[in-house]
Amino acid sequence: MVNVLDILVVWFVIYELIVMLRGTKAIQLFRGVILILVVKVISSYFGLNTVSWLMDQVINWGVIAVIIIFQPEIRRGLEHLGRGSLFVRMRHENEAANKMIAGLDKAIQYMSKRRIGALMTIQQDTGLEDYIETGINLDAELTGELLINIFIPNTPLHDGAVIIRNNRIAVAAAYLPLSESNLIPKELGTRHRAAVGISEVTDALTIVISEETGEVSITKNNELLRGLTQEDYLKFLRHELVNEEAAKNHNFLETALDWIDKRIHGGRS
Repeated sequence: MVNVLDILVVWFVIYELIVMLRGTKAIQLFRGVILILVVKVISSYFGLNTVSWLMDQVINWGVIAVIIIFQPEIRRGLEHLGRGSLFVRMRHENEAANKMIAGLDKAIQYMSKRRIGALMTIQQDTGLEDYIETGINLDAELTGELLINIFIPNTPLHDGAVIIRNNRIAVAAAYLPLSESNLIPKELGTRHRAAVGISEVTDALTIVISEETGEVSITKNNELLRGLTQEDYLKFLRHELVNEEAAKNHNFLETALDWIDKRIHGGRS
């Protein structure tokens, strides 16, 4: 039982650390730390003394630098750690993601059938603050109706991208970087180049609706998926935005904790 508790505590700390860093540029630092630790282990194993010593210095001084540079994130993370139940939060996050997907689906279906051009970017691990600053602030609940109204032609917010953060519409009419890739088909316009462009520099997921054909496309990690059916894009969105693994872990942890609770109470009876 002690081993089970040990594993649960380690899992909880790692999960909370990732949650704390998501949506900030500190996630890149976290990946760098993992890389340094891997290099340290490999250099020690193969007897690369100089590399091992160098990694020791990076680790020793890096800890101090991280504490100074990321003091606000660390404080926010510690506050976040103490708020609410992990299980409740995971369930609420998935409910919010499913609600957002329903709103997106309603807007996509409406605009695709009427060939209304649209560009919608969903922030994931990498923060989009630099691009959010270029848009018009909304901070509004995401609904299909609001998205449709934003992209109606000849309205003030029609041009540019909607950026979605934490399941809410953060801004509209934002500017995204245009890709200069020669691999993009020539018949595709500025919206598609912007969608590919943002996928080249961040891990954001972007939905594009063509105003010429009504075709639905998605970009992520420098990949362009074109001609998606409703079934296609819904499957993709659920895979990317709904934390199915967390839900499975949630159920496993609940079962494990119930088992521990029964063992404890069983021992007392």
